[in-house]
Amino acid sequence: MSDGDGKGISDKEKESALQNEKEKDTTNSKDARASAKSKASTPSAKGKSPTRSKPNSATKSPKPGTSARGDKKGTPTPRGKGKGKVEEKKADTPVAVSTDGTEDGGLPENAVPLFMTSKTQELFSCRCDEDVSQEMPFKMLSKQDILDDMRNRAAVCDFSVIKKEIMDYPTDEILVVYDYDFKYGQNFYIALTEEAKDKLMNPPQEGREGLDEDEEDAEPVIYKYIPPERKDWVSYGSEVEVIEETVKDNRERVKISFRRKRSEFGAPISFSDRNVADAKDGFVECVSYEDRNYDLNRMELDKGTQAIPEFDVAGTQTNWTYPRNANTQYYPRLFTEDEQKKIEASKNLHNFLNDAAPRFELALQQNEIMNVFYNDWLHLGEEENALGIKADNHLKEYQSFTDLQFSKEKRITCIQWHPSIKGVVAVAVAQRLSFDERIDNASKIIMNPSLILIWSFADPIHPQLLLEAPDDIYSFQWCPSDPNIIVAGCYNGQVVLWDISTVADRLKQRGQNKTKKTMVLPGFEDPNALKTPVVRYCAVSSIEHSHKARITDIQWIPDHMEINKLGEPKENRNNHCVQVMTCAADHCVLLWDTRPMKVLQTKDDDKGPKNPMGVPNTFRHLDLTWKPLLKVQLHKSEPGGDHSPVKFTIQEKQGRKSNKGGDLIEKESGQSVGFSYSKPSSGKEKKTLQDVKTHFYVGTEDGEVVFVDWMPQKDQDTGKIQTPKPDYYHALHDGPVTTLQRSPFFKDIVLSVGGWTLALWKEGVTSGPILHSCADSVKLTGGHWSPSRPGVFFIAKSDGNVDVWDLLDKTHEASMSQSISGAAITTLYPHQVTQKQQLLAVGDNSGTLHVLEIPWSLRHPTNNEYNGVHNYFDREIKRRTFVVERWDFREKEKRELEAEAKRKAGIAPNVVLTDEEIEIKQKIEYQAYLDEESSFLRELGLKDDSEPLPEV
Repeated sequence: MSDGDGKGISDKEKESALQNEKEKDTTNSKDARASAKSKASTPSAKGKSPTRSKPNSATKSPKPGTSARGDKKGTPTPRGKGKGKVEEKKADTPVAVSTDGTEDGGLPENAVPLFMTSKTQELFSCRCDEDVSQEMPFKMLSKQDILDDMRNRAAVCDFSVIKKEIMDYPTDEILVVYDYDFKYGQNFYIALTEEAKDKLMNPPQEGREGLDEDEEDAEPVIYKYIPPERKDWVSYGSEVEVIEETVKDNRERVKISFRRKRSEFGAPISFSDRNVADAKDGFVECVSYEDRNYDLNRMELDKGTQAIPEFDVAGTQTNWTYPRNANTQYYPRLFTEDEQKKIEASKNLHNFLNDAAPRFELALQQNEIMNVFYNDWLHLGEEENALGIKADNHLKEYQSFTDLQFSKEKRITCIQWHPSIKGVVAVAVAQRLSFDERIDNASKIIMNPSLILIWSFADPIHPQLLLEAPDDIYSFQWCPSDPNIIVAGCYNGQVVLWDISTVADRLKQRGQNKTKKTMVLPGFEDPNALKTPVVRYCAVSSIEHSHKARITDIQWIPDHMEINKLGEPKENRNNHCVQVMTCAADHCVLLWDTRPMKVLQTKDDDKGPKNPMGVPNTFRHLDLTWKPLLKVQLHKSEPGGDHSPVKFTIQEKQGRKSNKGGDLIEKESGQSVGFSYSKPSSGKEKKTLQDVKTHFYVGTEDGEVVFVDWMPQKDQDTGKIQTPKPDYYHALHDGPVTTLQRSPFFKDIVLSVGGWTLALWKEGVTSGPILHSCADSVKLTGGHWSPSRPGVFFIAKSDGNVDVWDLLDKTHEASMSQSISGAAITTLYPHQVTQKQQLLAVGDNSGTLHVLEIPWSLRHPTNNEYNGVHNYFDREIKRRTFVVERWDFREKEKRELEAEAKRKAGIAPNVVLTDEEIEIKQKIEYQAYLDEESSFLRELGLKDDSEPLPEV
């Protein structure tokens, strides 16, 4: 019995109820049989006696599935004298076999009696004297139905006493026999093996042993052949498959002619080796030629030349606008010969040259020795002999984490570094099963726990904490304002919250008490010191109001803002992250608020665990009742379904707030550290943030990148308040979007990874991405920006490699590629530990977490790298604008050429109507529509000319 069904019922009461039900069913069945016997013993109107024999009589009942009549078509009909002998022999030798196939001596081996209540009989369609009877006592039950009944009703199920035998039964159908006279103490008995099933279905015939000699003299059985009847052929589509599989000639056959001299006809043939060069036609050369059926266009071609023109760079003080043909001619200032002689003979010129010559010579000498304008401070540390030279640019293995119990044969779905404690990283693991495999192995998946493992560099063998979840986790995140709070999205669409404040000291003190452990006296060690604690979730969202698909991305709203039910961004004066955004492939993005709608109690009453499971009461007001605050439905601009989001990114990030807002927070809150328990204040008390953009990017399951506004608006067509349609979207990627992340240096630059391609998007550029890579040979599984270099990002691939892209080095391909694991990489996350150390966490499909150390050249930005990357983005934006202008120009040019061709052909050009003419034309079309509608309704008899239709 399940926990929910067994509350408040003792074992004694349960056994008493079962016994009463058993006695009641037994009494009812016996009464029914007694009445049936009394009716059978009463002579009928015609005077005929009942033909049904007793259970222990020698008369044998027909087997199940066969008829009592022997005159079917195709059945053997014995003839001759042998028939009379056989029948006489049967009458003399009774068979001691009951009607249900069992011998009088007892049940066969591995067949046990079983009592089935009326409820069980109705469930399996095995009701006594209705579905089964004395003449037809056999019933085949499905093994899977019995297992489902045991799982649903547990101990109440009648088959629970033989649960182990049922589970070990080799086939899918189990035989149950109806015991009419309670011969073996119960109303049924069941076969637990195939041998017992065969003995019950095919009992031995003892009376046939003495008939062998008599049957030898009997005439053989004559079979009468009845030809089958002719029927019309019905097509089920098989002829289409036959036609498709038939090999047909699609080209002309090759004709080959072999010739031989007539004098050599009939002569013997001898084959031998010869040199190819001895004969003129000794070999056939297949020369390459151009195949017109196959044409390949080269999209990119590399060529090199040795003679190139000189490249000259010149600058002016004017802004470049557009090229034009212009020149400037300067006329030199010329002195006359008398003026030149006068200036050269002047004393002032000689004094000036004598004074300036020594300083001029010194300056020339210094420029020859060294560059006096070189800034040593700007170029400090960039020498090749510095620590961590640029030549050392490969990723080094720093640490690896794996657990043979919790992460074996699983995939890592998400990685998150601890926001405040160094050396602590958390990973979520999930089953490597498809949707169909999850359905087939549902019982096995329920028994395996879904966990988030928190590792520490101090102990690479054992995880520090295990966070238990109701289902597999595909995305989770630490709370930026309180690291003890963790939110995650489950595979079943629910949102889960943890509070690890009671075990947070384990993460901080791990590795610091090694010296203290050595001072523990022998025999007084704590047996639970090395045991990993399991933290149960303290709140889970309502399944009715959660996502209908797995949550693939989750993110905390920054602490300086919050969003109300109308989608308006308001200021958050508590300086705590209290709202969460989630997305799933059920066409919507949901916003959740963790604060209670009403003030429940003071904060001091919430401290510490207060339930038997030891779970903190931090979010007890949300458990199983949590509903989303705002729903963003992603409609498509054209019919054909909605967008299925899998990733999203908003422009606001944690820590990005104005100085005025920061001062306001310090003045008003200034005291609380931790999670906020306060009730959300009304919207009238808060100020709307005007500089916060409500538009955000969404990546879909179909490889689309959508730009939409989360603030609901009134629809002009329906009048409902709903999410507006996307401003624009591009179906760029050839697979689901796996990464959608904003640059930490440029808030309007977004990296998207999906399928076999990646792209960079600029917010405000609606024509497409500013950078789009060519299709890779291997599928891309994720990506992440570098936290220290503006032009570097990392890409994970399904072949176990990690690509490093440096936009200052190359923009058409990765600058470096390195193999990390033998399995496919599922996710990665770089983390800046210190200014001198940067780590890259990489998770693969085998459940192993690889921590790599990023080299100096990939973590240290170059001079003016920010400006260089910014200029590159500006150039790409100009290039994109130029491309769009050329598209418009070509379209306009095409229309002009078509108009010119029509004019030459004598076709009148299209007339451009004014606004008034367009309005008059629309009124005429609308009046024609009303007349047609009225005529249609009049034909159907739904409109009378005397009574006009009521206005809607």
